[in-house]
Amino acid sequence: MPCSYFDVMATVYLSLGSNLGDRFRYIQEAVAALSRRAGAITALSSLYETEPWGFSSPHPFLNVALALETSLSAEALLAVAQRIECDLGRTSKSVDGRYADRTIDIDLLFVGDTVVDTPSLTLPHPRLHLRRFVLEPLCEIAPDLQHPLLQKSVSQLLAGL
Repeated sequence: MPCSYFDVMATVYLSLGSNLGDRFRYIQEAVAALSRRAGAITALSSLYETEPWGFSSPHPFLNVALALETSLSAEALLAVAQRIECDLGRTSKSVDGRYADRTIDIDLLFVGDTVVDTPSLTLPHPRLHLRRFVLEPLCEIAPDLQHPLLQKSVSQLLAGL
């Protein structure tokens, strides 16, 4: 008798940002690639133009948040996101809190209510509650989403900034 199983789907939330080159095109291409490689996009925020956070640059960011349904594990989704960044010209990741201009940045914010703390991945994203450029777009698409560690909704986190 053949084995069968049902893939477990999770709703994941990601933050995308770009501050180099054709920012809008990079965001569009990253969204399209995530849809092709990771799962069905169920919500996409408006574009937000924001100043760089954590470093100085004359180049403002465009930021969006999105939700997608995926059967990928958190680690597999991270690998997909990093491959998309590379494909779109991102040449280095931030190291030790040193940020720089980039063509595209894709951050995993929430993968369901999963809590992960490994050298390569921390979920929920460890600084999302400090970043208006993450919380504003996320609040647009998921204001009632609960942070599993802070026990506050996205809208409450945004109001607390």
